[in-house]
Amino acid sequence: MAAHDRIAIDPVVRFGRPGVRGTRTTVGNVLGYLAAAMSADDVLADLPQLAREDVRASRAVAAERERRMPS
Repeated sequence: MAAHDRIAIDPVVRFGRPGVRGTRTTVGNVLGYLAAAMSADDVLADLPQLAREDVRASRAVAAERERRMPS
C-alpha cells in the first residue's frame, strides 16, 4: 500500500492538515513524536489507533513534501 493510500487531506478534519486516514491524527503529530526521539513502537503505544504502516506513511509523506520544497 502506498503512503498516499494511508494519508488523507480533508478540509473538515484538523483544518485540512495531512492526517492518517480514518483517524484525527495528523502527520505532524506523528512526526512530533518521532522528533522527540520516540521509536515507532513508542508512537504506536501512545497512539493505538495507528498501524506501523501509518508511521511509515507519515515519514514518507513528510520526506516527499520536503523534496518538493524550493531551495
